[in-house]
Amino acid sequence: MTETSPAVKTPTLPDSQTVTAVTHWTDRLFSFRVTRPASLRFRSGEFVMIGLMGDNGKPLLRAYSIASPSWDEELEFYSIKVQDGPLTSRLQHIQPGDEIILRPKPVGTLVHDALLPGRRIWFFATGTGFAPFASLLRDPQTYEDYDEVIITHTCRERGELTYGAQLIDGIRKDPLLAELIGEGFHEKLRYYPTTTREDSPKMGRITDLMRDGTVFADLGVPPLSAECDRAMVCGNLAFNLEIKDMLEGYGLDEGANSKPAHYVVEKAFLD
Repeated sequence: MTETSPAVKTPTLPDSQTVTAVTHWTDRLFSFRVTRPASLRFRSGEFVMIGLMGDNGKPLLRAYSIASPSWDEELEFYSIKVQDGPLTSRLQHIQPGDEIILRPKPVGTLVHDALLPGRRIWFFATGTGFAPFASLLRDPQTYEDYDEVIITHTCRERGELTYGAQLIDGIRKDPLLAELIGEGFHEKLRYYPTTTREDSPKMGRITDLMRDGTVFADLGVPPLSAECDRAMVCGNLAFNLEIKDMLEGYGLDEGANSKPAHYVVEKAFLD
């Protein structure tokens, strides 16, 4: 993991914000923080369009979940590096002081407003799909609304879990969060990381571990039910479709901002 030192300069591009810090977690994953527009208001779990100016002078944009909570003074993003990707092949090289384009119109389905009240919330993530949950896990409402908060994160290799693992550890130790949410809030938080290719303490796809009951046995909780459980899902397309079917099998109905229900899936982007 490498991290660059914070730096700031004045934005000059339309809708631009300044990069304040960059951390490279693996050769495929990095996160970065940027200044926050004074007018930007968003719900934890939403995404915005960000990017860079293309060689043709036109903005090159894609959807990115905001990984920082709604109360943060800066914005954080978590990204994969695609060497031949139109945007990420360039975005991975940003440095503190550089500018990115940010369109301050947040939207998304991974928000508390899209769910009915429940006792337990599950966050199911693969890869960089962890990003919206990085925001929600630092939102006081998450702990006010639920007695138990479970975040599962499945990646191919152990190094790809580092961003999430360090964030979870930081949440549990953060005195500011304890002040915002209340002492002992972290006791509600359960973290369940798994890998599919490299050996780790817990191997396997989360959907397989749910089917054979391993997840529920490990966590000491019953299988999901519409009465108690709510869920949010963010990952690659195959994962989203598979776990959507599983949640429906548990009797959960898909919700939306306009019609809250038992679970929601982010469909705006893929990791």
